[in-house]
Amino acid sequence: MEEEFCEIVVTGPDADWLAGYTRTLVDERLAACGHTLAAVRSVYRWDGAVHDEPEARVALHTRRSLVPEILGRTAELHPYDVPCVIALPLVGGNPAYLRWIADETRPPES
Repeated sequence: MEEEFCEIVVTGPDADWLAGYTRTLVDERLAACGHTLAAVRSVYRWDGAVHDEPEARVALHTRRSLVPEILGRTAELHPYDVPCVIALPLVGGNPAYLRWIADETRPPES
């Protein structure tokens, strides 16, 4: 396939917030789907202090070309000042699943 795909990892305050966020991105055809882990534990440094907090995590499957639009929507929707949003390239996969991702997402806006 010509299109390249990726998995975008996003963390958020809880699974309910991430479910709504994911639903928005799927409704807007920015992501084909999202697989949510309801409970993850995040240990991080912020404002000079180490935090240990519960969070949730979603793995979105999409086109690499849609990453900029997803970053923009995340900036609009996410409650964090600096949300975790990282895109990991997919180097292969089930061809039928990759076609499904292409079918369920839209081309990027120019």
